[in-house]
Amino acid sequence: MTYTMYTTCTSVKAVRGALLAVIALLVCTAPAPAQAGPRGAAAPDTWLAVGVDRGETRTGTKSGAVLSCDPPQGHPRAADACAELAAANGRISDIPARDTICTMVHAPVTAHARGQWRGQPVEYTETFPNACVMRARTGSVFALNEA
Repeated sequence: MTYTMYTTCTSVKAVRGALLAVIALLVCTAPAPAQAGPRGAAAPDTWLAVGVDRGETRTGTKSGAVLSCDPPQGHPRAADACAELAAANGRISDIPARDTICTMVHAPVTAHARGQWRGQPVEYTETFPNACVMRARTGSVFALNEA
């Protein structure tokens, strides 16, 4: 009689990946806790993950923050950014441009935001010729290195 032994090798990366997938599945399927708003109604979510990358493509954000607006927090200029977003009904591209003089130096930056504004999904990505033009067009939303 011949016996053949089989061994199973499971890499640490595979186990870690499987655990992360299970955790992500549990988090995504768990019911969200109700938040009390005015008159007992549930308040819609208002948050944005914002970031700025150097260059014309998203390369892995070095600077970023999660901006929450009820109450304003998680961002160096949260109160200003939330007020500007409220005036533009959550549309970053509708924030009024500031009267700013910017140099014509070509040092592109790509601003991106993803999240929800009063329960509505937000996706925003735009490349600007430089950080000055970005700040002039987007107000405080991407002012991540300012206090």
